[in-house]
Amino acid sequence: MSSLPAWQSKPFRRLLVGLVALLVATGATVADAVTAPKAEASGSEANRSQVNRSGAATPDRLRYDVTLRGDADGSHWTGRQRVTFRNASDRPLREVYVRLWGNGEDKCGTPGKPSPVRLSELRGGTPGQLTLNCTALRITLPEPLAHGERTTIAFDVSVTVPERNNRFGREGAFRFLGNALPVLAVHDAKGWHLDPYVSTGESFYALASDFRARIDHPAALKVPATGRTWTSPGTPGRTVTHSVAHRVRDFAWAAGPFRTATETSHGGVRVKSYWAPNTPAAGVRLNRKDGVAAVDRFGEEFGRYPYGELDLVMTKEFGGGMEYPGLVLLGTTEEGSAVVHEVAHQWWYGIVGNDEYGAPWLDESFAQYANARFYGWDTGDCWADGDWPSESTALTNSMAYWAEHRNEYHVVYTAGPCALARLEDTLGADIMARLLKRYARDHWYGLSTTADFKKAAQSVTNRDLGPFWTKYRIR
Repeated sequence: MSSLPAWQSKPFRRLLVGLVALLVATGATVADAVTAPKAEASGSEANRSQVNRSGAATPDRLRYDVTLRGDADGSHWTGRQRVTFRNASDRPLREVYVRLWGNGEDKCGTPGKPSPVRLSELRGGTPGQLTLNCTALRITLPEPLAHGERTTIAFDVSVTVPERNNRFGREGAFRFLGNALPVLAVHDAKGWHLDPYVSTGESFYALASDFRARIDHPAALKVPATGRTWTSPGTPGRTVTHSVAHRVRDFAWAAGPFRTATETSHGGVRVKSYWAPNTPAAGVRLNRKDGVAAVDRFGEEFGRYPYGELDLVMTKEFGGGMEYPGLVLLGTTEEGSAVVHEVAHQWWYGIVGNDEYGAPWLDESFAQYANARFYGWDTGDCWADGDWPSESTALTNSMAYWAEHRNEYHVVYTAGPCALARLEDTLGADIMARLLKRYARDHWYGLSTTADFKKAAQSVTNRDLGPFWTKYRIR
């Protein structure tokens, strides 16, 4: 891998295309593999595009209460999960779906090796059969839930960490539990979002929710987790990590004999770093420096980081990087990692949500645009008309397309941030900055769509942006 100055001096397009193609070929976590040379804002209670309640995203105002107990090395976790939610739609809610994304790679398992995530002892509804390769469970509610009413389901959960180095996996003595906790699917004007799991990119679509977790684990293990965390003594030889997270879209944790350090950014964010002992020291130092700087920089550009704490989890062999609310996983070399890109995701996917399966450019391209600005990359020759891989390639394609055209997926990291850089040229830097800050404010804790962004951009200029959207295949 090149040094930081080399990253900044090489053409933006060629460098990113090569890196993403390499990681796709090796099966790494390419969703965020683009490495670096990688007082709460106000907003409406619901995304302003959801004015028609019959099509409103639901179930909403979710609260997850979770208790978990880990085994000796954090490979197996058991506990209880309680989910309380409201029906935001005018139409009665007769069912919900639980997504078991942790089963995505292993599907329904085998007789001798069951799925990694299993549910049992359900209360508050009647379960159906697992579908979509054991990543979706339909639960029929005891009676239809009217608009504005709340109800609760609860179940036992068992999580076994797979033996692969992945966002839900392990590396040596370290365990990563991204997308391991079951969450509710979203229903909106398009119906239930029951998309298949994809390993290249993300399938995830979730509403801002509250989580309260109690994680009981061996005292020898450190457990970074989404939310504001603290520890208390458990039974002899054990520790309890407590976490409270408000208005986040998922909950992730890790476990292992990490080394740790904590610092507070100038903006008041507590940045906690966790790293495996064999992680290159220079990379750890660089990640800590850039991570702290990025959370403040993006707070100024897009709105103050609202969660109070951000955990950086670093190991030597993890492929690329992966974002979760308040926690990022970072494969770290001497030259650092994708830390800035991942921190940018705290806004673009986390605070300003989107359907990551239906429109991945809304988080990946926006995060990479922020990343490029942070490092001052020269984007002057970042994309040309002849760079599109095929006639069917469009920046706004869904993961259904990218999963079938893996060698084209780099487009969301290359053409996407380039399009935003050219939009900045078109509007002017000051107007673009105001646009993004206002757009984040207007969709704070809500949902963004391509149509929303195009409308917002057009509203700040008298110039017809239609030809611009056509040029960059933003459809």
